[in-house]
Amino acid sequence: QEQLMESGGGLVQPGGSLRLSCAASRFTLDAYAIGWFRQAPGKEREGVACITQIDGGTYYSDSVKGRFTISRDNAKNTVYLEMNNLKPEDTAVYYCGATVDVRDVTIPDAACRDYDYWGQGTQVTVSS
Repeated sequence: QEQLMESGGGLVQPGGSLRLSCAASRFTLDAYAIGWFRQAPGKEREGVACITQIDGGTYYSDSVKGRFTISRDNAKNTVYLEMNNLKPEDTAVYYCGATVDVRDVTIPDAACRDYDYWGQGTQVTVSS
């Protein structure tokens, strides 16, 4: 079964930056749509950034647009989430997800829906 592994989380002060990594074993990420999701205590999981496998198109939720960047490094079989100008409300467990199905990132309700494979998550805490 496909396995995803997140890393790069930690404690950072407001305004700081982190880069999360999503690596895969047993499958090649460039054949999959990949998304970064987060879940804060008491809240539903939300998709914050997703990238297609077709043309590299991306989607960002309004809450992170302009601050987060999702990207692929196919040579390393890794997808990254660069997070800048972090805010306390970004505190959550961050997960990467993957699906072999094509997602239309131009449709907000579809870009990060129905992903099939998940990692264990990495904690991001933004606090002074």
